[in-house]
Amino acid sequence: MNTHYSNVLVPLDGSKQAEMALQKGAKITVTNKGHLDILMVLNTSQYGYSYGGLVDGDVINNLVDDSTAYLKQQLADLQKKYPELNADIHIRFGNPKTVISFEFPKDYHSDLIVMGATGMGRLQRVVEGSVTAFVNRNATCDVIVVRTDLNNEPIQSAK
Repeated sequence: MNTHYSNVLVPLDGSKQAEMALQKGAKITVTNKGHLDILMVLNTSQYGYSYGGLVDGDVINNLVDDSTAYLKQQLADLQKKYPELNADIHIRFGNPKTVISFEFPKDYHSDLIVMGATGMGRLQRVVEGSVTAFVNRNATCDVIVVRTDLNNEPIQSAK
């Protein structure tokens, strides 16, 4: 059983659950003196912008700019709390299930994925299935599913 994690991956989707997972992932990373990768996967088809596989360049630029600003702010907040944190932010396009489970961990040698129990709304989970459940079943590294905040208080689910 691995108890030392060198490369921790925390995927974010903008939800409270993912942000609480980020807090725990950062704490695990600092404790292990490892590296934290904060990832946002942009699936343009989920935003309804994909028409026949084509997405307007301005839409992509706006998505990337907004996502980059969000990730930078999350990292800045973490580094105030953990000045010794070694971390990078990443943005990828694709299916979040496969990017988080297979592609990113292979490219960055992730040995732990920390993610929220839920992220998207109920309807989207019913239609597409939970990304967390897929990652938990299919990832080749350890996965921690976060259900509580740093004070062990339950995280409110997305409605």
